[in-house]
Amino acid sequence: MTSFVAQVLASSGKLEKDDLGTKISTLSRRVEEIKSEVCDMINKKYDEFLPSMQSAEELMNQVNGISGDLDTLKSCIENEVQRDLRVAVTEFTELKQQLEKNTLVLSVLRQLQEFDTAIENYHRALLEKKYIVAAGHLEKAQGSANTLKARKGCELKIMKALSTELTIQKQNLLYHLGEEWKKLAVWKLPPSKETDGLESALKTELHLCSAAPKEGISTGPLLPSVLQALSILGELNTKIKFFSKVLLKYVLKPLIMYPSLHPLVNEQTGQSVVLSFHCMDTKLEHPSPSTVYLKLNTVLEQLHKHLFDVPLSEPVERSGKELTVTLAEVLGDLIWEEMSDCIIRECLVHSIPANSSQLEQYEEVIKETEQFEQTLKEMHFLKGNSTDLLKYARNVNSHFASKKCQDVIVAARNLMTSEIHNTVKISPESKVVVPKLPNPGTGNKVKMEKASKTLHNEMMNLENERQLDQHTFSLPICRISDSVQKLMELAYQTLSEAVVSTHQCAVQLFYTVRNIFQLFYDVVPTYHKENLLKLPQLAAIHHNNCMFIGHHLLTLGHQFRHHLPQPLCDGAATFVDLVPGFRRLGTECFLAQMRSQKAELLERLSTARNFSNLDDESNYSAASKAVRQVIHQLKRLGKVWQDVLPVNIYCKAMGTLLNTAIAEVINKITMLEDISTEGGDRLYSLCRTITEEGPQVFTPLPEESKNKRYQEAVPVYVQKWMTFKELMIVLQASLQEIVDRWADGKGPLAAEFSTNEVKSLIRALFRNTDRRAAALSKIK
Repeated sequence: MTSFVAQVLASSGKLEKDDLGTKISTLSRRVEEIKSEVCDMINKKYDEFLPSMQSAEELMNQVNGISGDLDTLKSCIENEVQRDLRVAVTEFTELKQQLEKNTLVLSVLRQLQEFDTAIENYHRALLEKKYIVAAGHLEKAQGSANTLKARKGCELKIMKALSTELTIQKQNLLYHLGEEWKKLAVWKLPPSKETDGLESALKTELHLCSAAPKEGISTGPLLPSVLQALSILGELNTKIKFFSKVLLKYVLKPLIMYPSLHPLVNEQTGQSVVLSFHCMDTKLEHPSPSTVYLKLNTVLEQLHKHLFDVPLSEPVERSGKELTVTLAEVLGDLIWEEMSDCIIRECLVHSIPANSSQLEQYEEVIKETEQFEQTLKEMHFLKGNSTDLLKYARNVNSHFASKKCQDVIVAARNLMTSEIHNTVKISPESKVVVPKLPNPGTGNKVKMEKASKTLHNEMMNLENERQLDQHTFSLPICRISDSVQKLMELAYQTLSEAVVSTHQCAVQLFYTVRNIFQLFYDVVPTYHKENLLKLPQLAAIHHNNCMFIGHHLLTLGHQFRHHLPQPLCDGAATFVDLVPGFRRLGTECFLAQMRSQKAELLERLSTARNFSNLDDESNYSAASKAVRQVIHQLKRLGKVWQDVLPVNIYCKAMGTLLNTAIAEVINKITMLEDISTEGGDRLYSLCRTITEEGPQVFTPLPEESKNKRYQEAVPVYVQKWMTFKELMIVLQASLQEIVDRWADGKGPLAAEFSTNEVKSLIRALFRNTDRRAAALSKIK
């Protein structure tokens, strides 16, 4: 009985397994047939473009039927395998692999079905101008195509046809959306040759239209539909980027840069508006912040009202949720940074006050900037709490200090590079006007009063009968450049501004003044180098300029020190360290000019043929010409430096140059080996010319009557003057007179000439006789 039941069960299991194998084989054949038919249909529809709607529906029904059979068969196989797993592992594994293959093919067929359905729905939505729906279906079709690409078993030819179809339909949708976008925002721009300037801005127009389509086919407003569809397709940013660039270049930046340019809003029928521009007469070089903010708000309000007040849904990565933003936020992100930089550069920079008294008025600009940003936030063009624009406006103290320092340096440099020869006369009574400074702290005041009383009492006790003149430490009368006087006034004004400024500003302004003088030290000698070498008057004026600056630097820091903040009031506010440099600068420049003049004098005397053989007419003529040229050069210098150099410097300089010429003449004459009687007379004549006209080169003052005292004091300024006088006496003296003036080495001749020089002169002037020998023997 048991064996019979076992045989019956075994045979029934075998029959059931055989029946399953037959069914699977049948299903596999049927799947392959349907696969071929579906691929053929897809090829005909998307590659060969043949109508096949009915056959496609039949195929879909067949696919659905086989799908049900597969599900039933799959569950049957799984139950059978679980019941008789040990017996039929090998057979059922093969059957399952076949089934999985059929399942994969069926999945591909389903994706093809979804692709086809999405394309059909896309076409219907596009005809009805439901752009958001159309874009969504196109994205679904793209998803199906991407899934098919990721799976194996799909024919390459079909994928190529699907990709081509997707590209065509996407470009078709973008074309329609582009046409709708052109209707929403229409630019009228100037010719490409006129891309910059006020004239091109006046030729710019922007037409905005947010009306719904007239056909009434769309179920909602056209504007959100177009923009959301562009966003889904990933093309919205491209459109907005181009729009933002044109908006900045032709609208926003010109409105900021040109004070006379103003927007003109022309409302059209319906929901459209035309933005154009016109000019208004103004004398302002730079627009005020309030005007700029008003003009920008006018434009941005129209953009917000007619085009950019549209919500957009953007997917957020990872979470899969959607984030709603407005189109205004997208545009704001693109234009804000460049627009705010332009406002700062073209407007706010120029609105910074020129002096500290106007700083309180600048609070109004800060409020206007805050209101401007608040308006942009309400229209969603701006997000965030604090921007660079507002930070710049609020940081006015720092910008004021920087601007003030920059303006001071620019003004100082302009003065340094201006002409030196425009001069003003200064005297001990000349003073730079210093604004009244506030009183130092009370404690300091008490200390100062006590110190002054103590000092006064000590002075009363130690007072001498003879007192110094009140101008003892004053700068002597001379001429300086008008630009240098203005430069010093600028330094005083800047330090006065520092006294009433904030701590940070005061420190910056003080060191700016120091920078002015350091800049002078570097710029002026370089910028005016050629003129300072060629023109004696400019060299003298530059010398005076440096001495004038150095004179004021001695006390400049002391005058303001007690009114400046720490650490300046503790001793850091000083300019004394710059004084030696300025004095050296002026001295070196003038000495270089003196060396140049000395070289010119010696060059002129070199044409005198060493003053030898003056009995020859040509030699005498050359020597006479050289002497006249020297006198002429000295007189010309005397006129050039007249009323420019201080009298003592003038006399020392002219004395040094005249001494150079006289010393050269003395040297040439004492080196002569033979001087004839006529030659001696002519030498004397030339020397007399020098002694007569030499003092006349001393004309430090314009009034001739006042120059006589300096001309009489020539021996004081010309070191070799008395030597020259003795030489003239020797040229006309007899042997005995020469011996008498020598006076055994104690006479006036011995004071000016050495033994060898006197002997040389005697040998040159007198013949070799016993009397000459006797005279020479006495010169020792």
